[in-house]
Amino acid sequence: MEVSFNNLERQYHKYQKEYEDKALKILREGSYILGEEVEKFENEFSKFIGTNYAVGVDNGLNALVLTIRALGIGNGDEVIVQANTFIASVMSITMNGAIPVFVEPDEFFNIDVDKIEEKITSNTKAILVVHLYGQASNMERIVEICKKYNLKLIEDCAQAHGASFNGTNVGSFGIGCFSFYPSKNLGAFGDGGAIATNDDEFAQKIKVLRNYGSEKRYYNKVVGYNSRLDELQAGLLRVKLNHFDELTEERRKIAQRYLNEINNKYISLPKTREGATHVWHLFVVQVENREKLIKYLEKNNIGSLVHYPIPPHLSEAYEKLGYKEGSLPITEKYAKTVLSLPLYNGMIDKEISFVIDTINKFDLTV
Repeated sequence: MEVSFNNLERQYHKYQKEYEDKALKILREGSYILGEEVEKFENEFSKFIGTNYAVGVDNGLNALVLTIRALGIGNGDEVIVQANTFIASVMSITMNGAIPVFVEPDEFFNIDVDKIEEKITSNTKAILVVHLYGQASNMERIVEICKKYNLKLIEDCAQAHGASFNGTNVGSFGIGCFSFYPSKNLGAFGDGGAIATNDDEFAQKIKVLRNYGSEKRYYNKVVGYNSRLDELQAGLLRVKLNHFDELTEERRKIAQRYLNEINNKYISLPKTREGATHVWHLFVVQVENREKLIKYLEKNNIGSLVHYPIPPHLSEAYEKLGYKEGSLPITEKYAKTVLSLPLYNGMIDKEISFVIDTINKFDLTV
């Protein structure tokens, strides 16, 4: 048997007729940018998140970039961010001229709230919290810290569509930034993103920035971006959003089988924080000799991926920040030990059992 790390084709086939009918309708209507489908998706997505507004953009990185720009954060300002995130979170800060201030993660792979306040200075303008792998961060404490120090709260929800903390959806605590990259839980058939907010003025700022800095064609208020969600992706996302609860429950059932049935002393399973929900964008285990496990899985035709092998502070892109190996030991340990197992919509019981049985037979000493 062969089990790939992901299989997007199966999710497509599950709702194939709906996707194709929607795509054909949009193609025949001849409106492809900022039309009815985008407007309807924005309304439906904002209701799903629990905010007053959602603004569609072209990808998750630009959702963050435009948010930081619209907040007026720039040269010399500091933004606190967890150190083990995907590098796009950090790029959105530096692309605006601001400085990323890294905080180590906790045992749930999210930002360690007990280590945030020590990093706050007079230059700190925001906390960019990342709900990594699909689990909500400790938002109660983070909201308290933001209020105490009058900081803006930005949520990177790229991997956590539908996750919640104490019953409130991520993306609604502060300004929610989402990616609809095809492999995300709410994935498009190309790139896409969105920004969720309760602030009417802020939503309008984003709408101007995403469209060359203009509200009216050829009348440009500011220097903006070409960062628009297109009609085709918006329409297809509407189809998927309609089935999202079912898709999320399927992922949770697969993850629960892994949690219940994987039993190997060499492998540490992920934990879920009290009060948080996990939508299982990724099922991430830890193992000391990761390469050995990867090769063992490959030999048994099972795919896996590392999220992420090089933490941003040690990447070539950020050499100028001056971090050295050992600067952020918890982040660096995770980078050497985490491994994501196959988990995707359309995964069948036989494949799940095969992954479990194969991992349970893994022996680090052999």
